[in-house]
Amino acid sequence: MTSLSADDSYLDHYGFSHDPFAARVPGFKFFPAQRKPVLGQLHHLARYSQLLLVVTGPEGSGKTLVRQALVASSNKQAVMSVVITPQGTADSSAVLQQIGQALNIQHADFDGVMAQIVQLALTGQEVYLLVDDAEQLTGAAVETLLRLAAGSPEARPHVFLFGEDSLVSRLEALVEGEERFHVIALQPYEEDETREYLAQRLEGAGAGLETLSEEQIARIHEQSGGWPGAINLVAREELIEAIKHSQTRKATKGWPFPLPMKHLLAVLAVLCIIAVAFLLRGGEDEPEVQTNTPLALGNVPESAAGPVTPPESPSKIEFETPAAAANTDSARTAAVEPAEDVSEENSASITHQDGAAPSPAVTQKEAPAPVAQPAPEPVVPETPAPKTPEVVRPAAQPAPAAPAASAHSAWYAEQGGNRYLVQILGTRTEKNAQALVAQRGSDYRYFVKEHEGKPLYVVTFGNFANRAAALAAIKTLPAALQSGKPWARSFASVQKEMRK
Repeated sequence: MTSLSADDSYLDHYGFSHDPFAARVPGFKFFPAQRKPVLGQLHHLARYSQLLLVVTGPEGSGKTLVRQALVASSNKQAVMSVVITPQGTADSSAVLQQIGQALNIQHADFDGVMAQIVQLALTGQEVYLLVDDAEQLTGAAVETLLRLAAGSPEARPHVFLFGEDSLVSRLEALVEGEERFHVIALQPYEEDETREYLAQRLEGAGAGLETLSEEQIARIHEQSGGWPGAINLVAREELIEAIKHSQTRKATKGWPFPLPMKHLLAVLAVLCIIAVAFLLRGGEDEPEVQTNTPLALGNVPESAAGPVTPPESPSKIEFETPAAAANTDSARTAAVEPAEDVSEENSASITHQDGAAPSPAVTQKEAPAPVAQPAPEPVVPETPAPKTPEVVRPAAQPAPAAPAASAHSAWYAEQGGNRYLVQILGTRTEKNAQALVAQRGSDYRYFVKEHEGKPLYVVTFGNFANRAAALAAIKTLPAALQSGKPWARSFASVQKEMRK
């Protein structure tokens, strides 16, 4: 699909007040699918813990949306929110400079920032430091934020880092085993949550979920993997493709056939070729029928015409048409025995055709050519019999793939729902899934789910105690598999959608 700007025609076609799937939309609204519990957890930890809080997820997972909701849902009279966006080299001094500007500090160093935070705490005001795209911070900047989160006995700011999974390993290296931060990993939406997200986005633009068909919703969820950013992109492309399809149908309005014009012309061309070939074949058949008719016998009356040619004398062998030879046994007998009921008048006509008596030698040479009596006798139907086992038996060979799928399904069902695996890919062909599992080894398995009324074979990797371990395992996968954007998911979600 190709991207299209959200111009007036796009908005007018669906009656949108604005593009519902733009990165930022007017009238901010937080979408609760799977993110509302995260928001509540952040508020709770900010109030009762002294840890630096980290929200992780891949690009497009909704980290910025959670950060916006955290600021919007904070008590403005009791909380001062400072949003830090790393730009260029996000080192320690640059971070302190941004904090100093927000807190109106002339000397933006660590001690100056902490002193201002203590002063605000004395007036009953807390400070939230929220860092977007925190994976761009330098090691020194991350260490400074850890020191700020620890604070002093008088006060401390609440530090929130929003970044990709790589940020966690850097923090672990800095704290050296100490418990100084807490990680909340965002999860992709399930299909019903994707539906809720789409409905809220469309309602915000003055439309409803009926704008999308069930097939489109299922396709959006599958192609996006359940991540909000990807849902926005895929949903918008689906709406644009629907406009293009509608325009194509309008261009061919009145055409009674569902296929495009160019396809129908191609079909008509093929039909014309077949018709011409059929006519030519029919024209070629007529001479063949004529050559099989009995030889001309001069003045033989119509009453004597038929499959059996009258004999010239009782001792001569008669000839016949191939059609007569294929008839009943009585017809075959009549062809080889003299026809005694032929009148002498007919015999006389044959005798005086040239004005002289016919030569017996000539008649005997012509008669055997079309007769070939033994030809129909070979047993033709018996010849194909030996071929039967060659065709039937090999055709039944590919059947034994099913037990492997059922064995894998049993394995998935036996695992704890709170454990995690890595989803590699989905394919409509079971042989593809079997080939990948056989190639990669015993840590790879696949299960069958129902999608759009058809089976989808989903290949997975590993069995991990938690999501963090599954995410770490993704980085160890071969580059060919990582290019397919594998993602971590729980066994509970697999068991829920697995075909029973």
